[in-house]
Amino acid sequence: MNFVTCGSVVKLLNVKHNVRLHSHDVRYGSGSGQQSVTGVTTVEDSNSYWSVRGTSDAACHRGTPIQCGQNIRLTHVNTGRNLHSHYFTSPLSSNQEVSAFGENGEGDHLDEWTVLCAGSVWQRDESVRFRHTATEALLSVTGEQYGRPIHGQREVHGMMVSSSHSYWKTMEGVFMKPSETGSRDFRSPLHTEF
Repeated sequence: MNFVTCGSVVKLLNVKHNVRLHSHDVRYGSGSGQQSVTGVTTVEDSNSYWSVRGTSDAACHRGTPIQCGQNIRLTHVNTGRNLHSHYFTSPLSSNQEVSAFGENGEGDHLDEWTVLCAGSVWQRDESVRFRHTATEALLSVTGEQYGRPIHGQREVHGMMVSSSHSYWKTMEGVFMKPSETGSRDFRSPLHTEF
């Protein structure tokens, strides 16, 4: 299976900066004050796992391939908060803040991201971009590093211009297989947990 599916739990690598999308129960000291989202070089950290889910308006069945152009939510596995953005300014680069928001996988419409990829489905080995659905900012890393208490972690933010800083690739994870009877088998459970 060479594609990413709904219900998969993955680590996402920023291709240019070689850091994995990460979060933890540390809040921003400025901006929204929500849970921070960073990039880390550590491969083994369990705080870098994200569950690929449908949106509150468009659920997806576990194992269904994610289509290019599809809106998704990425839920941080360890805290249950969704990858989120809004018009707050990011603390280091003054780009658009990216945070983790919600409880138990439920937040709001600002948790939705559009998968931008080349073909019809999101391929596991493909570099893709994530465009924030409400603000159109691209999930990016440009290299700024935090000091204490998250020393060495990189700032993750939204940028309005596409560049090499906004490409991500799936790395480690658990990839759900499609149903044997096809993606139209509605007897299979919806992926709602994370």
